[in-house]
Amino acid sequence: MIFSALFFYLFAAVAVAAGVMVIVSRNPVHSVLYLILAFFNAAGLFLLLGAEFLAMILVVVYVGAVAVLFLFVVMMLDIDFSELREGLLDYAPVGAAIGLVLLVELALVLSGWAFSPDALSLAAAPAPAAAGGLTNTEALGQLLYTRYIYYFQAAGMVLLVAMIGAIVLTLRHKPNVKRQDINAQVARTPATSIEIKQVKPGQGI
Repeated sequence: MIFSALFFYLFAAVAVAAGVMVIVSRNPVHSVLYLILAFFNAAGLFLLLGAEFLAMILVVVYVGAVAVLFLFVVMMLDIDFSELREGLLDYAPVGAAIGLVLLVELALVLSGWAFSPDALSLAAAPAPAAAGGLTNTEALGQLLYTRYIYYFQAAGMVLLVAMIGAIVLTLRHKPNVKRQDINAQVARTPATSIEIKQVKPGQGI
């Protein structure tokens, strides 16, 4: 119990500090790196809770794909962050109002929150074995691909559409760059693709 409590406070403190640094960092690359650190510590908290599947998903999906994608997008795209910050003060009142609403909601939640009398005994007790001797990952897999298969596929389609939309929105065509246009190639006619030159004898074009 002592080691579990120590690791919990360690992971929680580093995760909160990393989350704060994600917001306050001026360099967007540093913000993404702090975000990766926060994901790793959150995965450690999930391991302490016995949810190894969520911990691995957090590392593989978010750290291995989403956060690294953010990092490459920030580093590869030519984004003028100073221009983006110019209109920041215009939206400050709206942001302050939303933040105030969130603080009020958190205060309401904390005011009505209390420890369950069985919380300490349940935390100290070992996790019960799953039905049929299945692990958490096997049980979740059976649920996802049997009972919730249609919802799972629908969520995948939504993510696919979101990915295609993000690619279309961020795709920028630079001027004076030759690109292949299939429609223009198919619609070519001899009048648009052939130019006849009258060359006089003894002269070049």
